[in-house]
Amino acid sequence: MAQQDWWNVELAGKPDFETAMKRLEAWYNGEILDRVPVRFVAHNAAFNLGGTEGQRPAAEQKKRWFEVERRVDDYVKSIEGKRYHGETFPMFDPNLGPDIYAAFYGAELTFGEVTSWSHPVVHDWDDIQKLKLDMHNEYFTTIEALMQCAIERCAGKSLVGYTDLHPGEDCAMAWRGIERFCLDLVEYPDEAKQLIEIASADFHPIFDHFDAILKAGNMPSMCWIGLPSFGKFHVPSCDFSAMISSRHFVEFSLPILKREVQGMTNVVYHVDGHGVARHIDHILSVPEVQGIQWVQDMGTGRPIMQWLPLIKKVQAAGKGIIVDLQVDELEAFVDAMEPQGIFLWVGTENEDEQLAIIKRLEKWH
Repeated sequence: MAQQDWWNVELAGKPDFETAMKRLEAWYNGEILDRVPVRFVAHNAAFNLGGTEGQRPAAEQKKRWFEVERRVDDYVKSIEGKRYHGETFPMFDPNLGPDIYAAFYGAELTFGEVTSWSHPVVHDWDDIQKLKLDMHNEYFTTIEALMQCAIERCAGKSLVGYTDLHPGEDCAMAWRGIERFCLDLVEYPDEAKQLIEIASADFHPIFDHFDAILKAGNMPSMCWIGLPSFGKFHVPSCDFSAMISSRHFVEFSLPILKREVQGMTNVVYHVDGHGVARHIDHILSVPEVQGIQWVQDMGTGRPIMQWLPLIKKVQAAGKGIIVDLQVDELEAFVDAMEPQGIFLWVGTENEDEQLAIIKRLEKWH
């Protein structure tokens, strides 16, 4: 389907879809259409599968995550009657947790209320031989089923995304274990690079597989970050890099990032906290990276004003930056900053407050 045909997407709760997309496309390209884009969702808003909160046995937790039709139906019910303002787009996220990529190769996941986690499978280096991509295992096929069911049931109501993909070092860390993998970079660098290579080699075929499902369903490219693209949209990240030096980032992470972004139309790098931010100069050096999603640390990471030097550095590099702030931080932030490259995320569900914020941003020049 030609790109211009995608502008005909119609969503019940998002009648201004075309204008919002043009505003987003302008941001990807380092421009401002009429105002900076704004999304009314806080980054750290909890993912919720629905149902009663509280502790459940592990088997029951897993079953709940794998209930494809119930999850999609619950989502559709949750957006009934909602209107989405600014550059907030309704999206079903086919989520099975952050280590799902590692699970495609045989890692087992344990499920909790709002997330899942993997268990190491590479206990000695001979175990590397066991790591094989299995596009028929229960994790991969469940992601496919979630996407296909959502595409069918969300037509005219919501967009659908692909799952969160963490190849490279984050995947290798899941296979090996955090502490052990940190030591590997020093004690067994060649083996660590081999593991990272296995965790990266199939990324593009996996991405293209899920992207094809979205394209076949007349959906734009979209993932957990909630931003659609008419091409291929990817959010690279390396949360593991918060624990390594700049030298190790250049040696182990940067080559993988450069390969990962090849062929993508739109790329926004997820910088999760000050530990990852120490590598910001290297991340900004990659031409394909159009924007940064800055996620300040919880607690001491707030208020946003302490991060203005970092935000200005990203602006100076000619990149966009997503800034997550509180409603009561908006005025001080706008007064202190130029709008170029800014994409605001403000965590408020109050419609009157959302509309007032949009009016305020229309005056920010």
